[in-house]
Amino acid sequence: MTVKNKVFWITGASSGIGKSLAIELSRQNTKLILSSRNITELNNVKQLCNNSKQVYILPLDLENYESLNTKVEQALSFYGKIDVLVNNGGISQRSLAKETNISVDKRLMDINYLGTIALTKALLPHFLQHKSGHFVVTTSIVGKIGTPLRSTYAATKHALHGFFDSLRAEIHKDNVKITLVCPGFVTTNVSINALTGDGSSQKTMDAATENGINPDRFAKLMIKAIEKEKEEVYIAGAKEKFGVYAKRYWPKLFSVMIRKLSVT
Repeated sequence: MTVKNKVFWITGASSGIGKSLAIELSRQNTKLILSSRNITELNNVKQLCNNSKQVYILPLDLENYESLNTKVEQALSFYGKIDVLVNNGGISQRSLAKETNISVDKRLMDINYLGTIALTKALLPHFLQHKSGHFVVTTSIVGKIGTPLRSTYAATKHALHGFFDSLRAEIHKDNVKITLVCPGFVTTNVSINALTGDGSSQKTMDAATENGINPDRFAKLMIKAIEKEKEEVYIAGAKEKFGVYAKRYWPKLFSVMIRKLSVT
């Protein structure tokens, strides 16, 4: 496929990967719907896009997932169709499991998992009716491996893989595609906004995140994966990719490796 002239709906579009993806897609003559909770930042992203007349703003909160059917109706009213939904919205975690309040676990699951699948299910009838459509899901390398300080975050991303792998098999005959995009470290505010054990934001950037892939470069690689209709892609540094394959082929070695990571 080519992204040209396609209608893309991107969640988590006000910053980070979503912002860079929106700007890069706008350069490739797409039509955009941008969503997140932050209306001010969404409008800032819109102004950075080429041809802002082909960019609509649709605020939504994934945590309020029971309202997402209405959001789908609004999104469809803009262009009359949606070709690609990029499920990119979410929040991370930086806390030990033993120090994390259960309310924080629930919030992570509500936003990252339930919000994402609720939006997907709300849009799915449109894709099935037209026998066309593409769900793109920003998961994480920790959707394949678990690492310290991210227990519930990893669980939400593992859950997304389970859901979308199952869904892909169910709707393959309907010509609806699913691409799972697994980022490693990307230089965004993900660690700054990450929830700690009591639910407050970490407010600092991890060194690994600061030294990660530039989000603009990430967006270009992500678009290539979408156009190739890949089922799953790892856009990450060599160490993160090695962790995925070590977990698969040498699980005991991986366990030793992962225990050596800092947990403080």
